[in-house]
Amino acid sequence: MADRARTTASAARYGFTDPRAEGQLRAAGWWADGGPAEPAADVLAALSRTADPDLALRGLDRIREADAAEWTDLEERLRAHRTFRGRFLSVLGTSSALADFLAANPDQWRSLTGDKCTDSACYREALRTALLAGDGSVLTGLKAEHALKVAYRGQLLGIAAADLGHVVEAGLEHPSYAEVAAQLTELAEAALAAGLIVAEAEAGASAEGTLAIIAMGKCGGRELNYVSDVDVIFAGEGDLGLATRLASTTMRVVGKACFEVDAALRPEGKAGALVRTVDSHHGYYQKWAKTWEFQALLKARPVAGDAELGRQYAEMVAPLVWSAADRENFVAEVQQMRRRVEGHVPSEHAERELKLGRGGLRDVEFAVQLLQLVHGRVDADLRSPSTMDALEALGEGGYVGRQDAAELGASYEFLRMIEHRLQLRRLRRTHLFPAPADTDELRILARASGIKASGGKSQGEALLAEFRRHGKGIRRLHEKIFYRPLLQSVANVPAEALRLTTKQAASRLAALGYTAPDGALQHIKTLTAGVSRRAAIQQALLPVLLDLFADTPDPDGGLLSYRKVSEALEDTPWYLRVLRDEGTVVENLAFLLGTSRLVPDLLVRAPEVLQLLGDPARLLGRTPAEVATSLRAAVRRQPGLNAAVAAARSLRRHELLRIACADLLGLLDVPEVCEALSSVWVAVLQGALAAAFRQRQAELGRTPARIAVIGMGRLGGAELGYGSDADVLFVCEPSEGVSDADAVKFASSVAETVRKMLGAPSSDPALEVDADLRPEGRSGPLVRTLESYRAYYARWGEVWEAQALLRARFIAGDDELGARFIAMIDPIRYPPGLDATKAREIRRIKARVETERMPRGADATLHTKLGRGGLADVEWTVQLLQLQHAHEVEGLRTTSTLDALAVLPEAGLAEQPETDSLAEAWLLATRVRNAGMLVRGKAVDQVPGSGRDLTAVARVLGQSAGDDPGEFLDTYRRITRRAHAVVEHLFYEA
Repeated sequence: MADRARTTASAARYGFTDPRAEGQLRAAGWWADGGPAEPAADVLAALSRTADPDLALRGLDRIREADAAEWTDLEERLRAHRTFRGRFLSVLGTSSALADFLAANPDQWRSLTGDKCTDSACYREALRTALLAGDGSVLTGLKAEHALKVAYRGQLLGIAAADLGHVVEAGLEHPSYAEVAAQLTELAEAALAAGLIVAEAEAGASAEGTLAIIAMGKCGGRELNYVSDVDVIFAGEGDLGLATRLASTTMRVVGKACFEVDAALRPEGKAGALVRTVDSHHGYYQKWAKTWEFQALLKARPVAGDAELGRQYAEMVAPLVWSAADRENFVAEVQQMRRRVEGHVPSEHAERELKLGRGGLRDVEFAVQLLQLVHGRVDADLRSPSTMDALEALGEGGYVGRQDAAELGASYEFLRMIEHRLQLRRLRRTHLFPAPADTDELRILARASGIKASGGKSQGEALLAEFRRHGKGIRRLHEKIFYRPLLQSVANVPAEALRLTTKQAASRLAALGYTAPDGALQHIKTLTAGVSRRAAIQQALLPVLLDLFADTPDPDGGLLSYRKVSEALEDTPWYLRVLRDEGTVVENLAFLLGTSRLVPDLLVRAPEVLQLLGDPARLLGRTPAEVATSLRAAVRRQPGLNAAVAAARSLRRHELLRIACADLLGLLDVPEVCEALSSVWVAVLQGALAAAFRQRQAELGRTPARIAVIGMGRLGGAELGYGSDADVLFVCEPSEGVSDADAVKFASSVAETVRKMLGAPSSDPALEVDADLRPEGRSGPLVRTLESYRAYYARWGEVWEAQALLRARFIAGDDELGARFIAMIDPIRYPPGLDATKAREIRRIKARVETERMPRGADATLHTKLGRGGLADVEWTVQLLQLQHAHEVEGLRTTSTLDALAVLPEAGLAEQPETDSLAEAWLLATRVRNAGMLVRGKAVDQVPGSGRDLTAVARVLGQSAGDDPGEFLDTYRRITRRAHAVVEHLFYEA
């Protein structure tokens, strides 16, 4: 018993677990008392590396028992030839079905001893020869079926041996998945041709001129499995009765000998005629075929029968396939079909279904086929029936990212390889991955697949992890590609319109609303010139963009801007990838470029914002306070003044573009836009002031003064627009022992540096720091001490200066000094009362400003700032009431126009409808003013009276495309007229 235990344990070291293993090894002469026989060491080592050593050994034992003479030669060959040993044993250790075949046909092992011919002609000759009787006639009936079955299995054995041999003997040539699939397909084609030979013999007639066999599905795509139905369509001519007999006999013979032949993809399915003429097929496809049928026809390929008839069928089908995407709702139907297929997978198998489940083979195939059918209308390079070839072409053509294509291809090959190994086990159709609890099956499958144990995981666990990783990757990419919004947009463009440089394209551009179609064609030619990947992606994008631009106020300007942006960002690696992969980005970018002249100028210098256009949450970004904190921190980290100001400008540009995009896309309301713009301006001033202060301080080696910056006007009220200057006052206070003159000199140099650095010419909107509201205006000193301001306002201050101080708030510099300045001016801007003389003076100044500053010839009803019911009307009214009542009404002590308006009804100073009217007019005028800057790219106060600028402003304010922009003008005039009536009452009469 002890000796028995030792031998069993020793055999187990070779991977044998079957208690019969030792006896089988002894019978083969490979095991002696105490261990393996020395001459058989290589064979035993090879057996230990098979997927299932017990299965391999049982197969060998059955062959030995079946034919002793064959066994002698086979055993010698196994010992002497490494390549043969690896191929033969790998099959026996993987496939019980092929082991059965070898046991029944012991001499078939000899087919693996020489160089194997793997081309189509070789397979056809081998199967044809097997069908010949001794007298050279073709076998028929059961004899033909049996001969074909043996010959087919023998060829399948050779393919499997070459596919698996490297698993057992490292270094053996390892065919790729594509090569194995191609060989299986060629063998299937040979089987169909052989079946047709038998059918011809039984019918006593030739298929020439009568029948062509069209392969569909995986056979048509040259990507068959080891076990699969072969989908076909039969095209006939002449005697259709004969053609039908030939077709049905071929299906019977091949079905019993090799694989099931499925003709259900024919017109009308199983209810339709088995054989139709080419013309009959054409009529059906034109009138009755559904979307899925064209998707199936993508892989149609003649493989047997009359070659000319097959060619005619292929030529008839191709134009129908490559125009299928022009059908209404094509993309949605394909997507719905995929969801329907997925829904048929039993829930208990959903995570293990290789073919139909989420992250399975169909996810890849549907995504690839949809892209082919949409883009292949004009790109012939995509018209391959092979999934892998098509995927590679999609990657090369830029329709799919190279990395995505590579990842999807690798995962597809992995799943197909696993599918092959599963099917080889018993030569049955299966796509079900072993359950995680089935550790034995997982281990055998992993060994057959060449998966090694790693990272503390067994082979089975490593395989399971790989399976899940590939499935998740496929599903992620499937959802990214298959449900890409851009696909529907491309499909909506007629095929002819996808050919961008034809004469018909120029006509279509004119019909779409392009005023200079020849110029548009020139832009298109420039963007798509050459054979680069960039040009290919543009070729796919532009038809969609042209349609999108056509729905904007300025299609020609949008296309020109797109060309400029594309040329400026041509070296930005992610630019076109984002446009290709994210349809929302394309749609939003087209609207922005066809509406705004400011956005494209900013975009070429802040391209990173483009990546935010597909996600409203990212585009809205952080709160203004968070943005300001981040901006200040970034500026503070810079090594010097120039770098600090450059960083501040860059970050402002980014934020300005982000805010503009969110504003144009309707994601921000007016107060939010004003707050965001004001917050950015304040942060830029804070960063620049701190950097200039540090530099000047370092140059002097001391700090002569503290400095504070007081925001005035729209900056103080946090109501900045895109083109607003920053109105400020600079105040300083001498350090101990420093004279006022030296303090002012120091502070003035800092202030001048800030103004100069920020105001330097740039392609960005100006950063103008305006200090003209200071005492004595431009003739007064740029900086004063706090006490100088106090003395000036006490002695010389006028009512308009008190009015200006209503917007004053501390924004930068020394906090404590800023707070004392605000405390000092509060009694001035919130006086105990405003006598009639001062109120009349304010009214007089307003009238003079409107008279002197209103541009000559301007329409007073359409001027956002000085016009009737415009910004000045509302703001002067609010400010007069603040001067009169803020001393008693604390709520009026605010720099915000809207906040002050909200308090007036509560204080009994105005009726609610009156303040609502003023607020509505102020918001409208502010938004129109901002829209004018966005549309024209420069500050403008006049509402456009006509033309594309008016259309664009109206669209920005929410008017639908195609609506009369004159209605927008009527609305603007109505709202501001109503507000002006309130101003007449509150400002002049109350």
